[in-house]
Amino acid sequence: MTPEEIADLAHLRRARDFIDRNYAQPLDVPAMARTALMSPAHFSRKFRASYGETPYSYLMTRRIERAKALLRQGKPVTDACVAVGCTSLGSFSSRFTEIVGVTPSQYRARDHRDLEVVPSCVSMFATRPRRTMVTI
Repeated sequence: MTPEEIADLAHLRRARDFIDRNYAQPLDVPAMARTALMSPAHFSRKFRASYGETPYSYLMTRRIERAKALLRQGKPVTDACVAVGCTSLGSFSSRFTEIVGVTPSQYRARDHRDLEVVPSCVSMFATRPRRTMVTI
């Protein structure tokens, strides 16, 4: 790796940490790119090459991950939607269903007691959203 590539990775990591900390705030690609000291287009290309998904996709995955935790605690779907920074309940529900494979209400209604005995670090990995295809 060249010194420039190493510097880019450090900037990308800074942006990813920024997304992780501020997922509930209104974020767009230009704001994320500023954190990485890159242009939005260059940032998007580098982020996808490094992490396997676009910056916006990563942000939404982080939001859905947090929403899953809130829904497991019994929070209403609307409250979870707002708490994670989504402004449209319809878009949130669509994206949640796309990533998780069930609607937020169906996920909330599930029995999640089996996760109570699992250490949080393992639970976080096991429940991390993975993009799945939804068939209609």
